[in-house]
Amino acid sequence: MPRFRLTVEYDGTPYVGWQRQDNGASAQGALEKAVLSLTGETVSIRGAGRTDSGVHAVGQVAHVDLSRDWAPYKLRNALNAHLAQAREAVCVVDAFSVADDFDARFSAIRRHYLYRIISRPSRLVLERNRAWWVSKELDHEQMHAAAQQLVGHHDFTTFRSVHCQAHSPVRTLDRLDVSRNGDLIEIRATAQSFLHNQIRSFAGTLKMAGEGRMSVDDVKAALEARDRSACGPVAPPEGLYFMKVEYPGDAP
Repeated sequence: MPRFRLTVEYDGTPYVGWQRQDNGASAQGALEKAVLSLTGETVSIRGAGRTDSGVHAVGQVAHVDLSRDWAPYKLRNALNAHLAQAREAVCVVDAFSVADDFDARFSAIRRHYLYRIISRPSRLVLERNRAWWVSKELDHEQMHAAAQQLVGHHDFTTFRSVHCQAHSPVRTLDRLDVSRNGDLIEIRATAQSFLHNQIRSFAGTLKMAGEGRMSVDDVKAALEARDRSACGPVAPPEGLYFMKVEYPGDAP
């Protein structure tokens, strides 16, 4: 069966997350329904990573096996037509034919996420459900300095959900940068894989550093504590974006 790699964008606001669930609509479910509507085939689409309810994606990657071959651009356009007709907040940005040993999840070598904070006194209107509104002024340089304490190979027990199903809390964090442009503060994270709620846990802790409620040393101590209670509050989902997935052989 021909296998296709899909790059998927979605607004996470109306969905319970990427993964198909019984308690509401999902981005994965929307895509599977579009495939069923287009081809008559009931498929299970595998994504590169799960996202929680309210989390957005710019570059989620998924793969699907279909019974007939398609020109990738025709598959992309046809799926988008069915998604639009169903008024789903999902689109296929691109499609490629891939070898049958390609796996959107297990073939990935790096995942990139963005967390957006808007720091201003006035509440959000246009950016509502698109960023975390923080009314206090934040020191992004202090946030960045604190973030560097988390980069590297660590036990991230402090920064993962108590419901995380990963076998080990140990991960290698390649990048955690904080920058600012006007009211917008961006936290960019890169690793091969992340734990459940890891980035939102980072964001909540770094926000406390930006407020002056945690020092750089406090953040380092929180990491070393390997204790969930040492983490700051988990940041809300609407600020988080799944940006990109890298695979062997991808162009730089």
